Amino acid sequence: MTQTLSIDIWSDVMCPWCLVGWGGLQQALEQLDGEIDAQIRWHPFELNPDMPAEGEERTAHIARKCGRTLEQSRGVQDQMREAAQRAGVSLDYEGDDPAPDAMMWNTLAAHKLLTWALEEHGPEKQTALKLALFHAHFNQHRRIGEPAVLLDIAEEVGLDRAGAQAALESEDYTAQVRAGERAAYEMNITGVPAMIVAGKFMIPGAQPAEAYADMLRRVAEKVG
Repeated sequence: MTQTLSIDIWSDVMCPWCLVGWGGLQQALEQLDGEIDAQIRWHPFELNPDMPAEGEERTAHIARKCGRTLEQSRGVQDQMREAAQRAGVSLDYEGDDPAPDAMMWNTLAAHKLLTWALEEHGPEKQTALKLALFHAHFNQHRRIGEPAVLLDIAEEVGLDRAGAQAALESEDYTAQVRAGERAAYEMNITGVPAMIVAGKFMIPGAQPAEAYADMLRRVAEKVG
């Protein structure tokens, strides 16, 4: 009989390792098909809460934040792309040429939209929105720090634009995002992705599929 586990993922839309972790998790769940199923919910974590509205070019951002040269920053991004390929996901631009600059954005509004999607439409629709945001950011280089772009993406996954607009304007959803970030802090989550399985077992960082499968099996045995 298939056992269902809850998996709560703290993540940021800007985080390439979060997409890599998602890919590894999906590969693990395919290996566990018929054995373990997952109910996945996404929770907020802002890697750059002080990012200004105009954003920052990605290579320059990594160099500045990590104290690296631009060449070293490009090398880091190459390593991320290789990890993504192994996880069955892509960080490569797939849009029309010339490619817009790869940017980093403030993600508070995106987290508000994801919080609303979970509350109003459930985990499956929230995951659809999360994956659409990943795709828009990494593969299309869309300006996902801008409300109009976020509303377009919400519509593209079948969410109501007016409801999404109200969520972006709501201070209640701002408060919910802040509460989710405090919860991460209280659980000692200092980097993402961080997955909490069955409400109490943490899997930190982006892991290979085999590691996720092994850890999920162990949790399933414990909660039985």
